[in-house]
Amino acid sequence: MNTDVIYSSLGADPDLGELVEMFVQEMPDRVGTLETQAQSRDWAQLTRTAHQLKGAAGSYGFHALTPFAARLEHAARAGLQEDQILASLDELLDLCRRVRAGAPQAEDGRCAAFRSQLP
Repeated sequence: MNTDVIYSSLGADPDLGELVEMFVQEMPDRVGTLETQAQSRDWAQLTRTAHQLKGAAGSYGFHALTPFAARLEHAARAGLQEDQILASLDELLDLCRRVRAGAPQAEDGRCAAFRSQLP
Protein backbone atom coordinates (compact mmCIF):
# COMPACT_ATOMS: atom_id res chain seq x y z
CA MET A 1 0.00 0.00 0.00
CA ASN A 2 1.33 3.39 -1.01
CA THR A 3 1.21 6.10 1.64
CA ASP A 4 1.93 9.15 -0.52
CA VAL A 5 -0.53 11.95 0.12
CA ILE A 6 -2.70 13.09 -2.78
CA TYR A 7 -3.49 16.79 -3.07
CA SER A 8 -6.06 18.44 -5.28
CA SER A 9 -4.85 20.54 -8.16
CA LEU A 10 -7.27 23.15 -6.77
CA GLY A 11 -6.14 22.94 -3.15
CA ALA A 12 -4.13 26.16 -3.20
CA ASP A 13 -6.84 28.12 -4.99
CA PRO A 14 -8.15 30.71 -2.51
CA ASP A 15 -11.65 30.54 -4.00
CA LEU A 16 -11.94 26.74 -4.22
CA GLY A 17 -9.83 25.53 -1.31
CA GLU A 18 -12.80 25.47 1.04
CA LEU A 19 -14.80 23.28 -1.36
CA VAL A 20 -11.84 20.90 -1.68
CA GLU A 21 -11.63 20.73 2.10
CA MET A 22 -15.32 19.77 2.32
CA PHE A 23 -14.81 17.07 -0.32
CA VAL A 24 -11.89 15.65 1.69
CA GLN A 25 -13.89 15.76 4.94
CA GLU A 26 -16.65 13.74 3.28
CA MET A 27 -14.25 11.11 1.93
CA PRO A 28 -14.46 8.75 4.96
CA ASP A 29 -18.23 8.55 4.41
CA ARG A 30 -17.70 7.76 0.71
CA VAL A 31 -15.18 5.06 1.63
CA GLY A 32 -17.62 3.58 4.13
CA THR A 33 -20.41 3.58 1.57
CA LEU A 34 -18.26 1.76 -1.00
CA GLU A 35 -17.18 -0.79 1.61
CA THR A 36 -20.77 -1.42 2.72
CA GLN A 37 -21.94 -1.85 -0.85
CA ALA A 38 -19.13 -4.32 -1.54
CA GLN A 39 -19.80 -6.28 1.64
CA SER A 40 -23.46 -6.63 0.70
CA ARG A 41 -22.47 -7.41 -2.91
CA ASP A 42 -24.71 -4.61 -4.14
CA TRP A 43 -22.89 -4.22 -7.45
CA ALA A 44 -25.56 -1.98 -8.98
CA GLN A 45 -25.28 0.58 -6.20
CA LEU A 46 -21.48 0.23 -6.17
CA THR A 47 -21.52 1.06 -9.87
CA ARG A 48 -23.51 4.24 -9.20
CA THR A 49 -21.31 5.30 -6.30
CA ALA A 50 -18.12 4.72 -8.30
CA HIS A 51 -19.59 6.75 -11.16
CA GLN A 52 -20.46 9.62 -8.83
CA LEU A 53 -17.00 9.55 -7.25
CA LYS A 54 -15.39 9.51 -10.68
CA GLY A 55 -17.08 12.78 -11.59
CA ALA A 56 -16.72 14.44 -8.21
CA ALA A 57 -13.03 13.60 -7.85
CA GLY A 58 -12.21 15.22 -11.17
CA SER A 59 -14.37 18.25 -10.40
CA TYR A 60 -12.53 18.80 -7.13
CA GLY A 61 -9.09 18.44 -8.72
CA PHE A 62 -8.32 14.89 -7.59
CA HIS A 63 -7.67 13.64 -11.11
CA ALA A 64 -5.59 10.71 -9.84
CA LEU A 65 -8.76 9.06 -8.53
CA THR A 66 -10.74 9.33 -11.76
CA PRO A 67 -9.29 6.35 -13.69
CA PHE A 68 -9.52 4.11 -10.62
CA ALA A 69 -13.16 5.05 -10.01
CA ALA A 70 -13.81 4.42 -13.71
CA ARG A 71 -12.15 1.00 -13.47
CA LEU A 72 -14.33 0.07 -10.49
CA GLU A 73 -17.43 1.36 -12.23
CA HIS A 74 -16.64 -0.74 -15.30
CA ALA A 75 -15.83 -3.87 -13.29
CA ALA A 76 -19.07 -3.70 -11.32
CA ARG A 77 -21.24 -2.72 -14.31
CA ALA A 78 -19.79 -5.43 -16.55
CA GLY A 79 -20.30 -8.06 -13.87
CA LEU A 80 -16.65 -9.09 -13.81
CA GLN A 81 -15.59 -11.73 -11.34
CA GLU A 82 -15.97 -10.70 -7.73
CA ASP A 83 -12.22 -10.80 -7.08
CA GLN A 84 -11.68 -8.35 -9.97
CA ILE A 85 -14.32 -5.97 -8.64
CA LEU A 86 -12.87 -6.14 -5.14
CA ALA A 87 -9.32 -5.60 -6.44
CA SER A 88 -10.50 -2.47 -8.25
CA LEU A 89 -12.26 -1.36 -5.09
CA ASP A 90 -9.13 -1.85 -2.98
CA GLU A 91 -7.06 0.26 -5.38
CA LEU A 92 -9.60 3.07 -5.31
CA LEU A 93 -10.02 2.97 -1.53
CA ASP A 94 -6.25 3.17 -1.08
CA LEU A 95 -6.22 6.40 -3.07
CA CYS A 96 -9.32 7.79 -1.36
CA ARG A 97 -7.70 7.37 2.04
CA ARG A 98 -4.72 9.46 0.92
CA VAL A 99 -6.54 12.60 -0.29
CA ARG A 100 -5.78 15.77 1.63
CA ALA A 101 -6.97 19.35 1.50
CA GLY A 102 -4.54 22.18 0.97
CA ALA A 103 -1.40 22.00 -1.09
CA PRO A 104 1.95 20.32 -0.58
CA GLN A 105 4.65 22.40 1.06
CA ALA A 106 7.94 23.08 -0.68
CA GLU A 107 11.18 22.45 1.15
CA ASP A 108 11.29 26.12 2.13
CA GLY A 109 7.83 25.77 3.73
CA ARG A 110 6.00 27.67 1.02
CA CYS A 111 3.11 26.23 -0.92
CA ALA A 112 4.55 24.18 -3.78
CA ALA A 113 1.83 25.44 -6.12
CA PHE A 114 3.30 28.92 -5.92
CA ARG A 115 6.97 27.93 -5.78
CA SER A 116 7.48 28.57 -9.48
CA GLN A 117 6.13 32.10 -9.07
CA LEU A 118 8.70 33.05 -6.43
CA PRO A 119 11.74 35.18 -7.24
